[in-house]
Amino acid sequence: MFFVRPVSCRKGLKMPPSAKKTSSRAEKTGPAGAAAAPDAPKARLRSTHMDAEGNVLMVDVSGKAVTQRTAIAEGRISMSAGALEAVVRHTAAKGDVLTVAQIAGIMGAKRTSDLVPLCHPLPLTSCKVDLVPEEGGLHALCTVKTANLTGVEMEALTGVSIALLTVYDMLKGIDKTMEISGIRLLRKTGGKSGDFSRE
Repeated sequence: MFFVRPVSCRKGLKMPPSAKKTSSRAEKTGPAGAAAAPDAPKARLRSTHMDAEGNVLMVDVSGKAVTQRTAIAEGRISMSAGALEAVVRHTAAKGDVLTVAQIAGIMGAKRTSDLVPLCHPLPLTSCKVDLVPEEGGLHALCTVKTANLTGVEMEALTGVSIALLTVYDMLKGIDKTMEISGIRLLRKTGGKSGDFSRE
């Protein structure tokens, strides 16, 4: 491989077009063809559950205002026609599926901080679980309320999850192919971040 030494451009002497291109490339890549320095990396977004050194922590909410807070979460469980019939007709061997799942969902919401390690333990002022039969399965809603420094989104999500898991446990003797899906937050109100609605 041959290298062409660039010729200095004296007064009155025009630089050949090829030399101009070589010079332009050198300006972009730096000496000896080295790649140009990359742009400075953007600042990484840090979770509120980590401090500047990367240590895990529970968020300090002491500076927040006490407000009325509500959260609603939903989820679904699909099942066979036979399993759904057992729910509707109250013929499942383990008992009343809907009532047991409702109680389980409320208990789960109350124990969220024991299950999700960085959640604050919150006194709930209200928790309601609705399980409605629909074509191919059940639709679950969990509505949670509190008057506190932080929201109850995790409590609503936990409540609906535990309710649907309980449905599975009550009916797995009839249908092991049941599927839980679509667990998500629908709405929340109160707090510094304001209201949220998926609809």
